[in-house]
Amino acid sequence: MDFSLAEERRLLQDTIRRFLGNEYAFDKRRARVATPEGFSRETWKEFARLGLTGIAMREDDGGMGGDAFDTLIVMEAFGRALVTEPYLATVVLGAGIIADAGSPAQRSQWLPAVAEGEKLLAFAHSEADARYAESYVATRAAKEGGSWRLDGAKSVVLNAQSADAIVVSARTSGKDSDRDGISLFLVDPKAKGVSLRGYATQDGGRAAEVSLAGVTVPDEARLGEAGRAMAAIEATLDRANAALCAEALGIIDALNEATLEYLKTRKQFGQPIGRFQALQHRMAEMTIKAVEARSMAILAAHAMREPDARERTRRVSAAKAFVGQAARFVGQQAIQMHGAIGVTDELVVSHWFKRLTMINATFGDADHHLGRFSDLMLGGK
Repeated sequence: MDFSLAEERRLLQDTIRRFLGNEYAFDKRRARVATPEGFSRETWKEFARLGLTGIAMREDDGGMGGDAFDTLIVMEAFGRALVTEPYLATVVLGAGIIADAGSPAQRSQWLPAVAEGEKLLAFAHSEADARYAESYVATRAAKEGGSWRLDGAKSVVLNAQSADAIVVSARTSGKDSDRDGISLFLVDPKAKGVSLRGYATQDGGRAAEVSLAGVTVPDEARLGEAGRAMAAIEATLDRANAALCAEALGIIDALNEATLEYLKTRKQFGQPIGRFQALQHRMAEMTIKAVEARSMAILAAHAMREPDARERTRRVSAAKAFVGQAARFVGQQAIQMHGAIGVTDELVVSHWFKRLTMINATFGDADHHLGRFSDLMLGGK
């Protein structure tokens, strides 16, 4: 398979890498992770200036008309640099679902502002009892005149505390696990009845537990038709998993490069440890995993063009399962071949491994997606 990039995408890749090379030195990253928000709003504005925040949005929504392959380029570079700015939360999840389910007025209100770097978004869908089940929504929304009352709780909402608006899924009818009956609402995180308990994740990112107690939103805050949001939610989560595969790919390549350099320079018994055949074999396996992971990340990006939602999900699950397995293998090998320093906070290798662990657990780990891929192959749901 030819993995080479078209000229314009290679230029995009070079531009992002040059910028991050200056902006995201390891010490600078550690400093921004230690700030209350965990990222730099100045850097976020630079992303907007470079066109990254609107690259995959439609032109009539204020974007550049790109697609999942452009997101792949961005996320791969972000993975290598361990970017902490809320690109996944705001652009891929929040803006993505507004683009899919929002009205023209809602899209014009939020999407150009995101593309220009002025607004941040979050997507609150996962719940504590869901265990990756996308249709499990216990949060309820009840119609009260011209408004909706929301009650419930959402878990691990990425970058919720920094968001200007949170897209919340809530059930307007049916049982907790029903596919039908789920709706989407734009919620102000500062609204009465909304409480956030924020925390740092193990990879240096930010997330929050979101509680909704009698939160009132107008009917104009609902995205799309009431009770029919599941298709948009599935498309958004598939898009997010494809983006995570690309981010993992960037980290895998970076880990391989760092490990190979270490094998060339670390000496034992009077010679570089890279001369030992056992370590050469392990390095070769890591390289093979990286090439295979790249093909699966490309498969996931290409799946976003698939008009059949079931086939799209099947391909994305295949990619997420394989990339998760490859990331675990490469991460463990890199840590082991670096020895004790591989797990220290002072070495970037440990931070790459932490981020790979979080990527695997986000929106379904390798085991979950392997099971879903199997179910879809056998005709299940």
